[in-house]
Amino acid sequence: MTAMTLGKPEDIDRLLPLIAAFHTEEGIDLSDAARRAAVLPLLEGSPHGAIYVIGPSRAPIGYACVSFGWSLEYGGLDGILDEIYIRPGVRGRGIGLEVLRGLPKALGAAGMKAIHLEVRGDNAKARALYEALHFELREGYGLMSRVL
Repeated sequence: MTAMTLGKPEDIDRLLPLIAAFHTEEGIDLSDAARRAAVLPLLEGSPHGAIYVIGPSRAPIGYACVSFGWSLEYGGLDGILDEIYIRPGVRGRGIGLEVLRGLPKALGAAGMKAIHLEVRGDNAKARALYEALHFELREGYGLMSRVL
């Protein structure tokens, strides 16, 4: 089983290159300074989310970021799996699947009522994986965003 631990401030310099690689793959344009400013509070224990280190903390192979929220509809604490990334060199070995099975169980045991994620419309492979793990598109709903 692949190790997955809660990220700590001392993990930042090992996580930032992984996060930057994910952002490059996804076309997310964020400066290194802005990325650091977004990541550090989560590693310092912000109540708004957490970053999990995948693999050994000295040489992580990926990460998962969960942002926390509150939902009346779901009856309490919910979250968004904001990002999940596994280094390309170790993809295809079931690590992501392991994380996507274990993380919801752990969060559910800690009291979370629902976890949500986004998937690009053209990413059929990811969508099939998420559906196999019981994530469902909500009929008639679509996520809308506004940058502030």
